[in-house]
Amino acid sequence: MTRSEKTAATTGTPVAARLSTLDRFLAVWILLAMAAGLGLGRLVPGLDEALATLEVGGISLPIALGLLVMMYPVLAKVRYDRLDTVTRDRRLLVSSLVVNWLVGPAVMFALAWIFLADLPEYRTGLIIVGLARCIAMVIIWNDLACGDREAAAVLVALNSVFQVLAFGLLGWFYLDLLPGWLGLDTGGLDVSPWFIAVNVVIFLGVPLAAGFLTRVLGERRMGRDRYESVFLPRIGPWALYGLLFTIVLLFALQGGTITSRPLDVVRIAVPLLAYFVIMWFGTFAVGKAIGMGYERTSTLAFTAAGNNFELAIAVAVATFGVTSGQALAGVVGPLIEVPVLVGLVYVSLAWRKRFTTRNR
Repeated sequence: MTRSEKTAATTGTPVAARLSTLDRFLAVWILLAMAAGLGLGRLVPGLDEALATLEVGGISLPIALGLLVMMYPVLAKVRYDRLDTVTRDRRLLVSSLVVNWLVGPAVMFALAWIFLADLPEYRTGLIIVGLARCIAMVIIWNDLACGDREAAAVLVALNSVFQVLAFGLLGWFYLDLLPGWLGLDTGGLDVSPWFIAVNVVIFLGVPLAAGFLTRVLGERRMGRDRYESVFLPRIGPWALYGLLFTIVLLFALQGGTITSRPLDVVRIAVPLLAYFVIMWFGTFAVGKAIGMGYERTSTLAFTAAGNNFELAIAVAVATFGVTSGQALAGVVGPLIEVPVLVGLVYVSLAWRKRFTTRNR
């Protein structure tokens, strides 16, 4: 914890009061960004086509810009000289791999078939979402919940490696092989590993490299105390600005579809809501049960519950088309994830006092 966080924790300051004004009203800003995106999608004809022209290799440049702005300030806060303390924590690494790559996809597969058995496009879209483990927004949720920044950096890097190695194989397993074994209607997924690798490099590699270089060069020039007390507070709000910009764009892309098919959105939303609740509370309980401290338990829970909707949407659009049901399922994802995980940030902070302070 930072010095101010430790002071607040010992003085019993209410959770909301320990957050900045921007963070305290995060849910309000996010809801306004969603509404703005939906409004733009409905009121500005041809906006989705205009945004589609700003793509390179299937990657939206405006969305990539928003993600870079969102992730850079948080990654510039990471103490990279402490990453070795995370990589030595085998409980954290093994737990993360199990819940992210064994439990998470299986839970989403089950929920998709339970709730969307009669809607194959949406079902396939949800399964793709379950395969795209979070490497972007989880950093924001973790930071707001006062999780372990160094642990979050390691876990998203680990997810990125597995994303490249396992996404295509798991797609084949959950969309083709397993349904066949169970006698269910099948539908395949053909995604190039190169396409996934490029998304990982852009959405994680670039801001990670920028954050690392900023930390190293900033400390060398300014000193650690001045870097953390002067520079970081100046760039910190840009993480929220990038998040809001990204949300506006994501909802603008399919604003018309979302508002014109509300019942379909509800059908997609129900299994998503169940997924976030199951994954977050289940993983939080696991972290506490195996004796991890609050910071790493919170990090593990948010990493498990979040999904890389940017990659899921990109894969769905590239494979099935921008107007497909699979793409719509991906876009509905952040509509549910953002407010739910914002709420879970407050739940996490409220539960923080139940943990005994531990040395990392």
